[in-house]
Amino acid sequence: MIRLFVTHDLAPGARLGLDPDPSRYLANVMRRAAGDEVVVFNGRDGEWRAVVAEVGKRVVTLAVAEPLRPQAAGPDLDLIVAIVKRTRLETIVEKAAELGARRVRLVVTERTNAEHARLPRLQAIAVEAAEQTGRIDVPEVVEAVKLRALLAAWDAPRRLLFCDEAGDAAPVLDALKGQPAGPWAVLIGPEGGFSPAEREALRGQGFAVPATLGPRILRADTAAISALTLWQAACGDWRA
Repeated sequence: MIRLFVTHDLAPGARLGLDPDPSRYLANVMRRAAGDEVVVFNGRDGEWRAVVAEVGKRVVTLAVAEPLRPQAAGPDLDLIVAIVKRTRLETIVEKAAELGARRVRLVVTERTNAEHARLPRLQAIAVEAAEQTGRIDVPEVVEAVKLRALLAAWDAPRRLLFCDEAGDAAPVLDALKGQPAGPWAVLIGPEGGFSPAEREALRGQGFAVPATLGPRILRADTAAISALTLWQAACGDWRA
């Protein structure tokens, strides 16, 4: 069944006038008509069954019927990634949503090639991935900040899995053994890697856990997917 993320509040009998893009998707792409059922969620009120009430020229209206699942969230896991080329960054956001990250935080490092990213486009990719994977929340994509500012404002209880391409750290699964539960973040560097000064600064943080992703140099998108997968297997909801 089609799943849609909506911004409306969800309650029995509520009527939802969809935005232009989901309206066009339901009416013109999926050819849904009055009486057809869809599933909706907003990241706050759980997942609900809804019925197409009206298909207008510009707006599709849904009638909310009944709850299907209560609101729930996965592990408190951030993916922090240096801005890379557009297509690879879009892949990273998509896979982060599929792999259960709660937020994608963009960072600018000394070797980052670009300091800007199209946040609305990246957020739309996160929404689409959440719709397709059965999530009832959507990861937030956060505006880029410089690495130094990120570390200065760090939330101390959150541990940071620092994927160090230098290769002199412990493998990820070894590095995660015995680590405390609670909020975590995974940090992936730029295409040129972290500078020596950045590596030194990261290793000097008490909350940082340096780890290597193996003997080969990975592209940023491959590294992000690998690190999130390993973290989920060791500390996340894949163990349930």
